[in-house]
Amino acid sequence: MTSNFTPTDAKNGVNGKLSRYFGVSLQEASVEQLYKAVVMCVRDILLEKRNSYHYKTKAVKGKRVYYLCMEFLLGRSLKNNVYNLGIEDALNQALKDKGVTLDDLYEMEPDAGLGNGGLGRLAACFLDALATQNYPAMGYSIRYEYGLFKQKIVDGWQTELPDVWLPGGEVWLTQRSDMTVRVKFDGRISEEWTERGMKVNHVDFQEVEAIPYDMMVSGKDGEAVSVLRLWAARSVRDFDMNSFSEGDYMRAIQQDSEAELISKVLYPSDNHYEGKSLRLKQQYFLVSATLQNIVNEHLRRYGDLHTLPDMAAIHINDTHPALCIPELMRILMDEHGFGWDDAWDIVTRTVAYTNHTVMSEALEKWNQDLIERRLPRIFTIIKEINQRFCGEMWNKFTGDWDKIERMSILSHGQVRMANLSVVGSHSVNGVSSLHSEIIKKSVFKDFYDAYPERFTNVTNGIAHRRWLCQSNKELTELLCDCIGDGFILDSSQLKKFADFKDDKAVLSKLAKIKRIKKEQLCKFVMKREGIKLNPDTIFDVQAKRLHEYKRQLLNVMYIIHLYNALKENPALPIKPKTFIFGAKAAPGYYMVKQIIKLICCLSEDIRKNPNPEIRKKLSVVYLEDYNVTIAETLMPATEISEQISTAGKESSGTGNMKFMINGALTIGTLDGANVEMLNQVGGENIFIFGLNAHEVENLWKRGYDATAFYNDNIILQKVIAALKAGFNGVSFEGIANYLLTNSPVADPYMCMADFSDYIAVHQRADETYSDIYKWQSMSVMNIAGAGFFSADRAIKEYADNIWKLKQIK
Repeated sequence: MTSNFTPTDAKNGVNGKLSRYFGVSLQEASVEQLYKAVVMCVRDILLEKRNSYHYKTKAVKGKRVYYLCMEFLLGRSLKNNVYNLGIEDALNQALKDKGVTLDDLYEMEPDAGLGNGGLGRLAACFLDALATQNYPAMGYSIRYEYGLFKQKIVDGWQTELPDVWLPGGEVWLTQRSDMTVRVKFDGRISEEWTERGMKVNHVDFQEVEAIPYDMMVSGKDGEAVSVLRLWAARSVRDFDMNSFSEGDYMRAIQQDSEAELISKVLYPSDNHYEGKSLRLKQQYFLVSATLQNIVNEHLRRYGDLHTLPDMAAIHINDTHPALCIPELMRILMDEHGFGWDDAWDIVTRTVAYTNHTVMSEALEKWNQDLIERRLPRIFTIIKEINQRFCGEMWNKFTGDWDKIERMSILSHGQVRMANLSVVGSHSVNGVSSLHSEIIKKSVFKDFYDAYPERFTNVTNGIAHRRWLCQSNKELTELLCDCIGDGFILDSSQLKKFADFKDDKAVLSKLAKIKRIKKEQLCKFVMKREGIKLNPDTIFDVQAKRLHEYKRQLLNVMYIIHLYNALKENPALPIKPKTFIFGAKAAPGYYMVKQIIKLICCLSEDIRKNPNPEIRKKLSVVYLEDYNVTIAETLMPATEISEQISTAGKESSGTGNMKFMINGALTIGTLDGANVEMLNQVGGENIFIFGLNAHEVENLWKRGYDATAFYNDNIILQKVIAALKAGFNGVSFEGIANYLLTNSPVADPYMCMADFSDYIAVHQRADETYSDIYKWQSMSVMNIAGAGFFSADRAIKEYADNIWKLKQIK
């Protein structure tokens, strides 16, 4: 808790900000002005803490971690920082005379438009955990003017609108123009020999200015503050006054617009050349600005880049920042005179890489000609890295050209970013035990043969204080009553809650809490979407990024089966259920956009069904524009968590952990972190179904035939027939064909193969739900087992085993 911060301090601070920045008193201020004034007060506290911790780190010459990621899905910052600083009561007291609460102010803040899904949410959780445990850390990303997009559902179709977050979010940002750097694109490379050897010149380039903005992220009761540095792009050219004076206004602003495009939008569509080019420029802009910043700061502090690996751990989260490997080589060689061997030694002892996908088709690749054109110096360095690496592998695996070709960074006109990441890092980790084994046996098997010591596992974790303590205060109070509050800082203490699995008084309280959270969700959804949910139904939720392998389609197929059955017999004795979906589809991903359309049409068809018995027992809801703030209300209300990806395809998942810690029971395949969840809670407390990763692989090898499952299953035949007939007047024959006759392979993620088992596992879950004490007992065991899946634990493993980082208190 921030010591000595009283209600008087809070009131004086808020009044001071209102007077200085808005010229109003507390009583005159609007809610928006109050929100910004409170944020400024919180930001001042964080800046003071950050400066104090910076001096401590500097005094002991502490090693820092620099965490690079294209996205940080932060959600709202005010509530998280106020909670972590322990100043909620003081601020509420200060606002009391105005008749405003912190909850009112929380609603003023937009979700920061800096992330998309699990990758960005993981990065955000890690900043919180690093600060809580007093590790010196900085995150680096881009200050996107617009986030991914705002999702609007129009006639069942996803429509993408601009995500305008800066007007309410920029109050958290502190511009650091003193650290502005320049990033070069395009041009050509020339070489000349000098007395000191060969000098490389980058000429005829286009230059962009990178301006840093800092956002502070506090930890719970820690002394450290994590800093997220976000880069904004700006043109370095002077304003074209001549064109402006001549009335050619578009030309006058063209240079500014082209430069600013780089930090305009998160993940621009890349299904065309210009989109690919912009994405590449974004990635290089991030790594070049970041590496220049890290090197400049290291030289300022220590004066010698030979010590960089001892004082800095640079971590690339997925392959998007992989260009930091050749960029650091460029800086060391071209700007600081290092020879190749010394520079490569520094790079490979400094950089580490986390892989986030087991699907080889999802591993990032760039056309060589695009990199050669946009980043000519970087391309020459990549070529040299590849040539030296292939020579080393030839000595190690003499004669095995196929193996060396698979490991090569350059191949068939493409640059393989995952291969570059492995070659240039001293550590490569997966994010669940299953995922880490799969990448060693398949995706990176050749590299594992060459460098087995580089590969390790760090299972993902969540910021449990946000997803439990802040999002579910009622459950947190029950846990404190039962096991004390030690779990807030040490999540492993949640295992003590298992002692209450047979305590009927506790189980009854747990059931009441779930009812409260369901009713809160009903109010939230009615206010936001105008949709009425029935809290007397089972809330069955699948909320995650939309992708074929995550199998929202399998879930929909089961709902269609239930709908078919109810239309045949409305009196069917089934548990009333509300199926809730929340997800965004990538703008160019037409297949999953069709699935959104299917969900929405199915929902509307059920809603319009004339039989009230059917409507009472079955409903489907698609939550528009799913984000962190929605998740904070949805996850505590969830009773069944759908984690049903094709086994062997999901790297880990973190949503599964957030549902679990709030007491939801999981229906899931043996995929990603579900495997470790099973180990934590036991098979009797989770609903596992379907083929495992080994069985999926064997079925593919034998030749997967979706029609065989269709021909043997009358229920499947009825589901396919219903898809063709359609819902709400729209046929989904295309999806039916995707499952049965698609070329080159039908049903590529094996929905048909797992369908029967999926029906069976739902029947088991329904039977269990009938026994309230058994269901709540299983819920207790899930909450107790969730302590392992904490970002605190994951960060400690990174710090001890990969970064060699020490806590500084």
